[in-house]
Amino acid sequence: MLMVADVVEALSGNRPDWGTVDISCAVVDSRNATKNSMFVAVPGDQVDGHDYIDDAFDRGAVIAFIQNQLPEGYRVLDLDKAPSKFINESVEIPFCIRTKNTIEALQQTARFWRTKLNPRLIGITGSVGKSTTKEVSAEVLSQRYRTIKNPGNLNNEIGLPLSILSMTEEHQRGIFEMGFYVPGEIAFLCDIAKPQVGVVTNIGTVHAERAGSIEAIAEGKSELVQALPPAPTGVAILNNDDSLVKEMAGKTQARLFFYGIDPEADLWADDIEGLGLDGIRLRLHYQDEVQYMRVPLIGRHSVHTVLRAAALGLVEGLTWQEIVDGLRSGRAQLRLVAVQSVDGALLLDDTYNASPESTLAAINLLEELGGHKIAVLGDMLELGKYELEGHKMVGARAAEVVDELITVGTRAKIIAETARKSGLDSKAITELMDSHQAIQLMKDRLDEKDVVLIKGSHGMRMDLIVSALERRE
Repeated sequence: MLMVADVVEALSGNRPDWGTVDISCAVVDSRNATKNSMFVAVPGDQVDGHDYIDDAFDRGAVIAFIQNQLPEGYRVLDLDKAPSKFINESVEIPFCIRTKNTIEALQQTARFWRTKLNPRLIGITGSVGKSTTKEVSAEVLSQRYRTIKNPGNLNNEIGLPLSILSMTEEHQRGIFEMGFYVPGEIAFLCDIAKPQVGVVTNIGTVHAERAGSIEAIAEGKSELVQALPPAPTGVAILNNDDSLVKEMAGKTQARLFFYGIDPEADLWADDIEGLGLDGIRLRLHYQDEVQYMRVPLIGRHSVHTVLRAAALGLVEGLTWQEIVDGLRSGRAQLRLVAVQSVDGALLLDDTYNASPESTLAAINLLEELGGHKIAVLGDMLELGKYELEGHKMVGARAAEVVDELITVGTRAKIIAETARKSGLDSKAITELMDSHQAIQLMKDRLDEKDVVLIKGSHGMRMDLIVSALERRE
């Protein structure tokens, strides 16, 4: 486990004789501090972590990274002014370490800690499906290995180092989701994590507003496979059904493993049957082996999640029984959740975020279900030049599936207009501006025959609709 002495060595280059206290975790929110934790005070435009050092210490933190001057009364070790103190003088905890930049100090500590441990690390990136792939893959690998994963969406330049620092000598495998916003970000994360295996889900229009184009997104995601070590140590697990992902094969020296629904892939699936909320049934092919299975993942699009997790299991030497047991565990945290409304309607809560690709997948799931189908769709943000095309795609597909369409936001008007032009009756379309209007519209008008998909970008706060309509036990 990470110790105080490790942190000192990571930042100073020298290891003190003192500092044998184990660090339980690293946090950037003082409310998450626990006994023996490390608090990183991050200055921000709205909130400055330096204002919460006392709170972190009160909750049990033993070290705080700081970069600003503090009032008298704190024990502060300054890397620039008194580096010898790190070695020669024992320091009473809790204490602060002043650095030039606390985030960079966090990253430096994580990079150091990664070199001290030897688990096999898996990086996962892609436009859609990263989190679900991480969760399901962790269930699979846990059938044999002591496995750690980054919690929630801690997948950026702060979240990933926090996750790395939670590793211990006991962990054999680590699965870390890697987010992409700007070129060079994934390469930077790989420099910290040093993954031996890379999994790429797909390339879509998420964050196109910042990245610039889908080609730029593909290039950014490819930084993962470029960072992998050469074969046989390095393995790139690539989506054979996505041409932009498939092309990444030429950018890595790692061993290649393709998955998809085309028989030319190393691992491929057919006989795929959506069972609504009961999961999916499918058949997997690998070399001369055929595996029939039913797994509790919702929607036909989940076949690619199954393929990715199974591919990772095969690459890491698991038996088919271990892979199947992991896929069937049903403990993975899924973004789409089915709940009941006060009136007995089935609510499909997929409000975490939205892109054209993930929204189309959600509509396809809605198609598999019986009942009166209602889609409540909000703006899809950060699509850049793909904004018009993306909303039109969703509108055209919605017209083929839904009985009633409710749109929320200015961009979602494109969904409504396209659905109308694609044949959905105007009387079945309602255009609203915000989630509060949707709540007022839908309250007291749903019944047990309704199946309602609620989805939109996080900034649209579509989750408020679910909270208002959901039945409380």
